[in-house]
Amino acid sequence: MELQFATDYKTILQKIAEIDPLAYGKTRNYVDGAVTYLSPYISRGVISTKQVLKHILARGYKIKEIESFVKELCWRDYFQRVAQEKDLSQDIKQPQYPVSNREIPSQILNASTGITGIDIAIQQLYDTGYMHNHCRMYTASLVCNFAKSYWQHPAQWMYYYLLDGDWASNTLSWQWVAGANSNKKYYTNQENINKYTHTNQQNTFLDLSYEEIANLETPKQLLTTQKFFAKTDLPISESFHLDSNLPTFIYNYYNLDPLWHKGKIGNRILLLEPDFFTAHPVSKKCIDFMLALAKNIPELKIYVGSFTSLFNSHHLAPVYYKEHPLNISYAGIAESRDWIITEISGYYPSFFSYWKKVEKQLLINYPI
Repeated sequence: MELQFATDYKTILQKIAEIDPLAYGKTRNYVDGAVTYLSPYISRGVISTKQVLKHILARGYKIKEIESFVKELCWRDYFQRVAQEKDLSQDIKQPQYPVSNREIPSQILNASTGITGIDIAIQQLYDTGYMHNHCRMYTASLVCNFAKSYWQHPAQWMYYYLLDGDWASNTLSWQWVAGANSNKKYYTNQENINKYTHTNQQNTFLDLSYEEIANLETPKQLLTTQKFFAKTDLPISESFHLDSNLPTFIYNYYNLDPLWHKGKIGNRILLLEPDFFTAHPVSKKCIDFMLALAKNIPELKIYVGSFTSLFNSHHLAPVYYKEHPLNISYAGIAESRDWIITEISGYYPSFFSYWKKVEKQLLINYPI
């Protein structure tokens, strides 16, 4: 599948206008379903979940008739709320069990598991930076529940390649599949994969009932494991002068919003901290995508280094940035991100409990 993600803001807004939320609700689980392909722009902070929802509702749709679409937007907010409260490097609810290794199956890395729907999806991830959400679940299920690999290292592998890589949604989704952030593990089988990837394989190691799958020993195709080594190649810092008398607006990998403080005079810096990308490495394709999106922000300067070194070397004050759990080294004025429902925050142990609160407020804000 040939898939490219435009990076100019006008085209991104046009993609929002073209969403069919009814078709999305009916077909989103299929690899060729009416998905929006907006996740890379939401993850990079170019647009927000609230912005997308308001555009859709302005076209006359009601919350109840597009509930499936609205829920998927709210899942993104939910993951971010969990990340505000929990250490995502740890199992959220209970330890993953059983675990036989802390690597990743070699056949996953090589896109050669023998399960066509999954192998095609992994190759697409390498080629385009995108993988359909159902295929992410299939892949994680093979890794965590069949190969019994601990979720953390494979989650970093997938995050490395995803243009829509979001540390919260990616980490918590892997934990959900592995049973560390859910009441039970997520299993897939060949029938399910065939249905949603339009393949027709038979007699594979997944061609079993769910009852048989749950008691399956690790298939020989997934026994060999290895480490995935990743590093990020950052661009070179630009040479620039900053006016310390003006406010400074800090952008980063998670905030490339061209409307943020638009029109205000100030210094605008895309801050790329090496320590951040050492802890959360991403591919060259992801860096190039980020830099292309950054061009939507006029007068944006690139600084590669720590927040502290930027702040001290240029004597900056005041400094503004958007709140994010990974902005742990920042100091200054933290501004809220654009939530669908700002008033509902804190940790909810399940999406269902969070959704019930959000749904009630949505129906108040946007009555039927």
